Amino acid sequence: MTNINFIKIQVQTSDKNIEATLKLLSEDCTIPFISRYRKDQTGNLDEVVIENIAKLSKQYDEIVKRKESILKTIEEQGQLSPELKSKIANSFDLQEIEDLYLPYKKKKKTRADVARENGLEPLAKIIFSQKNEDVDFISTQYINDKVKNEDEALQGARDIIAEWINENIFIRKNLRRLFQRKAIVSTKVVKKKQDEDDAQKFKQYFDWAEPISKAPSHRLLAMLRAENEGFIKLNVDIENEEAIDFIENEIIKSNNDTTEHIELAIKDSYRRLLEPAISNETLQEFKAKADKTAIDVFANNLGQLLLAPPLGEKRILAIDPGFRSGCKIVCLDEKGDLLYNETIYPHQPQNESAMAMKKIRSIVNAYNIEAISIGNGTASRETEFFIKKIAFDKPVQVFIVSEAGASVYSASKIAREEFPKYDVTVRGSVSIGRRLSDPLAELVKIDPKSIGVGQYQHDVDQTKLKEELDSTVIRCVNSVGVNINTASKHLLSYVSGIGEKLAENIVQYRTENGAFEDRKQLKKVPRLGEKAFQQGVAFIRIKDGKNPLDNSAVHPEAYPIVEKMAKDLGLKTNDLIANKEKISQIKLENYITPEIGILGLKDIIKELEKPGLDPRKSAKIFEFDPTVTTIKNVRTGMVLPGIVNNITAFGCFVDIGIKESGLVHISQLKAGFVSDVNEVVKLHQHVQVKVVEVDEDRKRIQLTMVL
Repeated sequence: MTNINFIKIQVQTSDKNIEATLKLLSEDCTIPFISRYRKDQTGNLDEVVIENIAKLSKQYDEIVKRKESILKTIEEQGQLSPELKSKIANSFDLQEIEDLYLPYKKKKKTRADVARENGLEPLAKIIFSQKNEDVDFISTQYINDKVKNEDEALQGARDIIAEWINENIFIRKNLRRLFQRKAIVSTKVVKKKQDEDDAQKFKQYFDWAEPISKAPSHRLLAMLRAENEGFIKLNVDIENEEAIDFIENEIIKSNNDTTEHIELAIKDSYRRLLEPAISNETLQEFKAKADKTAIDVFANNLGQLLLAPPLGEKRILAIDPGFRSGCKIVCLDEKGDLLYNETIYPHQPQNESAMAMKKIRSIVNAYNIEAISIGNGTASRETEFFIKKIAFDKPVQVFIVSEAGASVYSASKIAREEFPKYDVTVRGSVSIGRRLSDPLAELVKIDPKSIGVGQYQHDVDQTKLKEELDSTVIRCVNSVGVNINTASKHLLSYVSGIGEKLAENIVQYRTENGAFEDRKQLKKVPRLGEKAFQQGVAFIRIKDGKNPLDNSAVHPEAYPIVEKMAKDLGLKTNDLIANKEKISQIKLENYITPEIGILGLKDIIKELEKPGLDPRKSAKIFEFDPTVTTIKNVRTGMVLPGIVNNITAFGCFVDIGIKESGLVHISQLKAGFVSDVNEVVKLHQHVQVKVVEVDEDRKRIQLTMVL
């Protein structure tokens, strides 16, 4: 099987498209570049499909490498028959390959190994042949210094037979299917730990059982966490009788003196070897599926969060609210640079509200503030009410912004590099302000696991989680584009083909030489070669530069085509951009080149119509219910406005303006069955919810969606 055939099993596209994609990937082209600027070669495959092709290609290479290693090992043992070699060579099922390798795999000395050393393999073969032999008499012939009597001889023979059954590929494959269909995952509490405080959050799983195939991702991960923390014991099994009956029907072909010994060997093989191995495999398989679901939920949430509506380049006053320690305020200019910082004390115990109002009003006027960003943590609502009492001389928009991860950023190396002269409180306030202006540019500086939109994020495969989250960030950054003259090195590092080191070099070049005036200047950045330029140049933007196309998603390789289009219409390039009437007259077939076909040209036309258009919507002000400031104000039956602030596989959490978010279970999202929460709601969506239940002691609020 070729890599093309292997990939095609899971990707529904032509051989030609897969081959072209693999060729581009082998040439060190990035996924954002391929999906955006090589559509004609790949048949318009999107980033998700291209990424899947890349993963499957890697998986194919790993299988080939594993097979080569296995074949070499068996050959060195002198046991590689032509038939076995053919089976391994023709299989691309890694589980099947490992089953074929199992008899030759180096392992600790087994009971079967000891029996073989004691010369009992011929006896095992006689019994396993199931001929009508006098087994008791024959076994006396195998008594020696190490085998004291007939019982030991027969037990050793059964140990060998048990291992043969364990290594039977057909039996293992069918037992796996049986476990996948019928296995029950069950739990039992660890008695000595059940009264611990931390154990109570897992109380549901103190005595639990359900088919593992029906267990949702979050529930299986919760059980595994409870087991890892020592509160429960978890087991995955099926009815032993059904499994043993299946093996007996496959192995036993006659009824004579050998049958009893084969039955004993089957039961031993299942209980000692097969059941523990297949049970663990089944758990790991469903754990992998649960991981994938959780990672997909996290990546989807992260993508929505990064692409949240930005306010844009405005002068912002940001507030990190607090009571005793005061409210930390900072003023930021249009580029997010820090202009001023101070602390005010409008709340208890100081209650200096009059003085604080006067300061805020003065600062807003002095720094020409256009919007106020308030973190949604402690004292958030009180600070919002305080700000809205101030009579400003001009309209000032007030926003409540999630401060999840702001404290992590403020103590990070990145924050120290940006603001070496300021403490963590100032840095945290800056983050709250900047994430209103441009959430994407600010949130890329923070570990996604600190942003609070994951589900069991510490329990899933960390390597796969990081890969998926990195891919999500890259996809988001490149879909929006980056202003090269204002972007931080952290944002630039996610641009297609750039990376961390080149991002540092770009910022250093910008510092030493001033703002970039055109995209061609990128080539002057140290160590930024032709390949990096090709991959990244179209994802950077230069506002008010020498060439208007530099503020668009048109790749420089297509500039000559745009110039020819303009010339054919009797226009300059400047006059063609955003001129829908003239653009509509362009006949695309006249501009096809060997590199750029119809699909690429259609993208160029879209970009010419709306150059540099930000795909994100604009930020909107949201008003919470002013009567609800703490969980004590929440009553059953209330209908409240809220913002979706986290999405899980089992529902969504809604911020209703207090510290505790409420849960809308998936069954309460709308009438009828819902298979995917994202089909109904999106992160940051403004919604109306009804309070179903309030548990003040456990700080839990149950909600239902109001349509």
